[in-house]
Amino acid sequence: MKDQIKKFLNEEQDPKAIEKITSKLNDLLMKNEEIGYIGVQKKPALTVFPDSIVLTNKRIIICQPKNLGLSMDFIDYTWDQIEGTFVKENILGSEFSFSTKTDMTVSIDYIPKTQARKIFTYAKEQLDFLKNNTVHNTATTAKDDSGEEVEEIETEEVTHYAEIMPAVSNSTESAPATEKPTSELTQDELFAKLQNYKKLLDNGLILQGEYDALKKEILSLM
Repeated sequence: MKDQIKKFLNEEQDPKAIEKITSKLNDLLMKNEEIGYIGVQKKPALTVFPDSIVLTNKRIIICQPKNLGLSMDFIDYTWDQIEGTFVKENILGSEFSFSTKTDMTVSIDYIPKTQARKIFTYAKEQLDFLKNNTVHNTATTAKDDSGEEVEEIETEEVTHYAEIMPAVSNSTESAPATEKPTSELTQDELFAKLQNYKKLLDNGLILQGEYDALKKEILSLM
């Protein structure tokens, strides 16, 4: 059990809370479902039984201890139910929230800032993965004049691909744009940069190893 929970203690999560959650989640996980990240509330006052948020490759699970920790409520939302995710950094921790496609907003506050950023990044990656898979699955095939099958990509995918390509100016009078060093970027810019790398990976423009190295560099600056 200790080896199982150790990987979720990287951002100073409460070990007792993680142990209690993982022991209960073992019976709740679906086939091929894996836990990606766990965030734990850290309120200013002593909280013996904090709420937690678990992100897996299939859903978001809100864990709320009840009856002095003797029982726990679980509320889950699959990734295809989620419309968007948000992080609001406050003086004391951060608030992570997400909206569903039924116009419902779910929030969990007092999440340590580093944990909230990791939660936000993991959630964005899962939503992007789901979106790209959806686009891929809706692509149709047609036959060209020679009778061979060719793949037709929807206009939405082409537009999405164009968004990640740098703008090119034909003017000889404009000076070349200079990009700020990664270490000088704001948190929002770092998040945006990470998402651009993910798009490049999904479109086959960079390799998985290159993406992992770039992701590691950006996360180290958050």
